[in-house]
Amino acid sequence: MQDIPIAIIGGGLSGLYAAFLLEQKGIDYILLEARDRVGGRITVAKSSAGQNASSQSIDDDRSNDGFDLGPSWFWPEYQPQLSNLIDALDLPRFAQFEEGDMMVERTANQPPMRTQGYQSSPLSMRLVGGMVSLTDALYARLDAKRIVTGQIVRRLTKTGQHVETGKHVETGKYIEIESECGSDHINAGQTITYRAQHVLLALPPRLAASNIVFEPALPQDLAIEWQETDTWMAPHAKYVAVYDTPFWRDSGLSGAARSMIGPLTEIHDASLATGEGAIFGFFGVPAHIRQSVSEMDLKAHCRAQMVRLFGEQAGKPTAEYIKDWSQDAFTATTADASGSGQHTVAPTDKPKTGLWQDSLTGSASEWSEAFPGYIAGAIDAANKAVQGLPATILRQ
Repeated sequence: MQDIPIAIIGGGLSGLYAAFLLEQKGIDYILLEARDRVGGRITVAKSSAGQNASSQSIDDDRSNDGFDLGPSWFWPEYQPQLSNLIDALDLPRFAQFEEGDMMVERTANQPPMRTQGYQSSPLSMRLVGGMVSLTDALYARLDAKRIVTGQIVRRLTKTGQHVETGKHVETGKYIEIESECGSDHINAGQTITYRAQHVLLALPPRLAASNIVFEPALPQDLAIEWQETDTWMAPHAKYVAVYDTPFWRDSGLSGAARSMIGPLTEIHDASLATGEGAIFGFFGVPAHIRQSVSEMDLKAHCRAQMVRLFGEQAGKPTAEYIKDWSQDAFTATTADASGSGQHTVAPTDKPKTGLWQDSLTGSASEWSEAFPGYIAGAIDAANKAVQGLPATILRQ
C-alpha cells in the first residue's frame, strides 16, 4: 500500500492542473486515471493518422495537428486565468474563423437560406494542434511516475489513523483508495490500494457519486446534489468532416450553419490554422436514437446535410469522425443520456460535516462557480481546490 498526502482521481484538465500546482508547491501526490490516456473530455482526431489520441500514444511530434472532438474554444477576454496559463505554456492560438455568411435550414421542403453571419463577442480562440495541446503541455511538465493510467477507482474508505509521515508519528485521518486495472491494462482486473490524507475528485460530480462507493456514505444531501448535477458534454455527440482545403470560404461562407432539420443542429468551421479544412457539428438527435443507427448511416446522413449546406464538394470528405460522449463510460452515466448536458450551477464541492469533512474536495470543471463545464472552469476549480487544502498538507 502506498501512502501519499494527496490522491487526484481523474486525469483530465482539472486533474493535470491540480498536479501541476501541487508539484510547484512541492507536495507529493498520485494521479489515478481510468482511461489509458490523460486528457479526459479533451481529445482530438489527428489529421495525419486519423486516430483519436493525445501525444502520449503517438510519436511526439508537436507539429501534428488535430481536430477537436471535445471542447474547442476559449475566450481570453473573460477567462484570463486560462489565457495566462496558455501563454505561460507558450501555446500558439488562433481565432475561430467566422468571416462570411452562414447557412440556415428551417424546413425539409425548402432549400437552406444564406444569411449574414455573426462574430462572437468576445472573440472565440482555438489552440494550434487542438485543445489536447494544453493537456499535453501540462503532462510534459509533470513527474510521469506519479501518474497512473488504466486505474478505475471503485471505492473510497475513510478509516483508521495515518500514523507514519517520514520518521515521526502524526495522528490524522486517512483514506484508502481501492482501484482496479482497466481492461486495456496488462494486469486487467487487479485491485490496487492507495492511502491518502486528502482526495481531489477531478471527475464530474455525477460520475463520482454514481461510480465510486464511499464508506462511510457521503452526507445524503451532498450525494443527491452531485447526482443531480448535469455533466457537460455527456449527452452530446460531435461529427467532424475533413477536407483538403476550407473550400466554402472561397464562396464567402463562414462554415457556420444552423438547422431545424438535422441531424446536426449547430455547425462551425473547424479548419486547422493552416492546411486542411474541416467542419464540425453537434447532433440534435437524442442519444437513444443515435444508438439505434449505425455509425456508417449517421455519417451518411451528415454528409447529405453537408451537401445541402455547402454544395457537392462537401459530400466527399477526406476523413470523418463521430465522437458520441453519451457512450463514453468515463464521462457519461445512464442519467446523462436523457439530460440537457448544459452548463449547470456548480454544486457544493466538499462535505461540510461528518467524517468526510476536510478530506475530500471536488475539483472538476462542474465545481467551478465562475465557469462550470468550461475548460476555464477546470482551471478555476483545480486552483480553488489546491488553495483550499488543509494547512497541515500545504505545510508538508
